[in-house]
Amino acid sequence: MKLLFKLQSLELLWTLKPPNRTFHVHARLLSSDVYSQYESVRQGKREIPKYFNFASDVLDKWSEIEKAGKRPSNPAFWWVNGKGEEVKWSFEELGFLSRKVANVLTKDCGLQKGDRLILILPRIPEWWLVKVACMRAGIVIIPGTSQLSAKDILYRLQASKATCIITTDKVAPAVDSVASQCQLLKTKLMVSKGSREGWLNFTELYQNQSADHSCTKTRIQDPMIIFFTSGTTGFPKMAQHSQGSLGFRPLLSERYWLDLTPSNVIWNTADTGWILTSIASFFDPWIFGSCIFIHNLPQTESAVILNTLCRFPIDTLIGAPTLFRMLVQNDLSKYRFMNLKYCISGGEPLNPEVMEQWKSQTGLEIAEVYGQTEMGVICSVFGGMKIKPGSMGKAAPLYDVQIIDKNANILPPGQQGEIAIRSKPIRPLGFFSEYLDNPKKTAETERGDFYVTGDRGIMDEEGYFQFIGRNDDIIISSGYRIGPFEVENALIEHPAVVESAVVSSPDPLRGEVVKAFVVLSPNFSSTDQKSLISDLQDHVKKTTAPYKYPRKVEFVKELPKTITGKIKRNELRDKEWGRT
Repeated sequence: MKLLFKLQSLELLWTLKPPNRTFHVHARLLSSDVYSQYESVRQGKREIPKYFNFASDVLDKWSEIEKAGKRPSNPAFWWVNGKGEEVKWSFEELGFLSRKVANVLTKDCGLQKGDRLILILPRIPEWWLVKVACMRAGIVIIPGTSQLSAKDILYRLQASKATCIITTDKVAPAVDSVASQCQLLKTKLMVSKGSREGWLNFTELYQNQSADHSCTKTRIQDPMIIFFTSGTTGFPKMAQHSQGSLGFRPLLSERYWLDLTPSNVIWNTADTGWILTSIASFFDPWIFGSCIFIHNLPQTESAVILNTLCRFPIDTLIGAPTLFRMLVQNDLSKYRFMNLKYCISGGEPLNPEVMEQWKSQTGLEIAEVYGQTEMGVICSVFGGMKIKPGSMGKAAPLYDVQIIDKNANILPPGQQGEIAIRSKPIRPLGFFSEYLDNPKKTAETERGDFYVTGDRGIMDEEGYFQFIGRNDDIIISSGYRIGPFEVENALIEHPAVVESAVVSSPDPLRGEVVKAFVVLSPNFSSTDQKSLISDLQDHVKKTTAPYKYPRKVEFVKELPKTITGKIKRNELRDKEWGRT
């Protein structure tokens, strides 16, 4: 049956297709004017609309649908911390609270459209409130993981020219230790029950603020979010996304990887600092009016994950391969998931044997998704597609994904090359705008008519892509992207280290981990190696984000180098992975 609702300036088409899927929902959430433009864009009849704001054009429209009784009673946001605390917001409540926060940012903090705000919060409700509020005010959000060190924070503040930072009392001391070196930082907001000199109390301010706020009018190409993404050389780059690339994109590409409805409850376990959380725990589910479920997860523990799936009506679970590798080590027959139906893995390739173990114990398949900070989701397994173990699915709508050679020639199916996305003559909407303040790095991503991902792969006759490996030296461990330069920089600060090279090394749980090859100073050559390794690991944890520390360390007399003196990381990496 088909139900067509017209609600003021909205049009929502719900097509019911039981029994495989309760609903297949195509949400038309824009004002009548923008909606007509949206349909024309989809049909290729006209260009993308000039103005768009995710808060007003999507979230506020779902609030109107709620008020009209046209959405199920599911909350829009559902948070638990495992200690009895729980937060549930409807879209109306999300709108009310986020308007209060928008007033905090603009009135109490004096932020204006285009200003940049660094947001370093764990999985707590305030992260979502601030993000929506920033969109309402036209403020550019810069998310970061709570594991960032003082040095990481300093670099991000200086590079981004952020004028405001919001974090917890746990991270505040690290910010204070470097704030004097950040002349543009004007306002510090702390999410805490306590107080700290030089900081505004976020909770007190927003609770006392008015909810009367008019959403800023933003152009579709206006900057919305900046992600710091690691590279093999130099410091992390700033990948800037627009209102359109993350907010409007899912309206065009629809259900290319998430087949959701307003009745669904989706749980993504990724860290708040990564783009996957912005996509899977913000934009894409809320396009469909779904409920976003969040567990605070201070530590990722199997028992907590499994018990949560048993206690709450979560039907869609998204996690890094590490999550599923960890879960299958348990006797899953002891658990009865309340409503779990769909499992998605992303961030790095998932071992086929893990997929088989998960299916044999739960009866559920795991669909893989492949993407990058710069592009969002590039390939995925669509609803109804068969799952091929070892494959990351087909190209996402809006993207013409190909395997190319070094001259940008398209290679035939079955031939290995570089995974690339056509970027000319028209740059797809989902692309990042640029690497901010780094035109050289931005230009280096282009080859001929393609954006080159830096990853190697193969496409088969049916259009499925298989990931082979990375061209660069980025290490992806438990879903975290780690640049070797950052770890090497930390190591070289230790008096025992003369030189080091950092590469990926295979790990049965994390997929790969950081391994450091270290050339020691002669003064430390007779030091107990076991204690020295521990000392180096602790040093890296203190110098940079703890997840970057080398879990494996090998002492060597010298590092392999090219004639020009460049370290041959590929040679060390091949040795680790048993390749010749």
